[in-house]
Amino acid sequence: MGETGLDYFRTGPEGMAAQERSFRRHIAIAKEHGKALVIHDREAHDDVLRVLAEEGAPETVVFHCYSGDAAMAKICAERGYYMSFAGNVTFKNAQPLRDALAVAPLDLVLVETDAPFLTPAPYRGRPNAPYLIPLTLRAMAEVKGVPEDTLATAVAANTARVFGY
Repeated sequence: MGETGLDYFRTGPEGMAAQERSFRRHIAIAKEHGKALVIHDREAHDDVLRVLAEEGAPETVVFHCYSGDAAMAKICAERGYYMSFAGNVTFKNAQPLRDALAVAPLDLVLVETDAPFLTPAPYRGRPNAPYLIPLTLRAMAEVKGVPEDTLATAVAANTARVFGY
C-alpha cells in the first residue's frame, strides 16, 4: 500500500491536513488487506511517526527513500519499520543519513530502486536507474562495516520478507 505518507515541502496547512487524512485512510487500508505500507516522508518525520503511532501501524512498514536522522532510525528500528536508502547516501553532505544507516539493523535495511533524482556519486546530476544500485549498495556496506555480499544478501532477504519475492 503506497507510496503514501506526508510531504511538507512547499505545502501549506490545508495541504498538510488533507495529506494527513489520506495517510490515515491508507494506513487503515493496508491493515485491512494485510499489505506493506510504503511511506513517502519529506520534511514530516515527527508527524509521520505520530500518525503511525496514533493509528497503529500495519505489520509491515517501509520508509521509502529514508531521509530521517539517526534518532529517527532508532525509533523505526524499535518499531520494526524497514528503512530503504537511496543514492543520496553517497553524497558528501549526507553524513546524517549515513549516521542513520549506521544504526539501522541489517534486517531492516533495503536499497532504493525508485529514486529518479537521487543518483549515487559519481553520477549525481544524471538520471538514476536500476543499474546504479550496486554503487548505492557498495556505499551502504561501507557505512555498515560489512562486506558487499553480506549487505546484498540481507537486502534480498528483507525484500522477500516485505514484498513476498
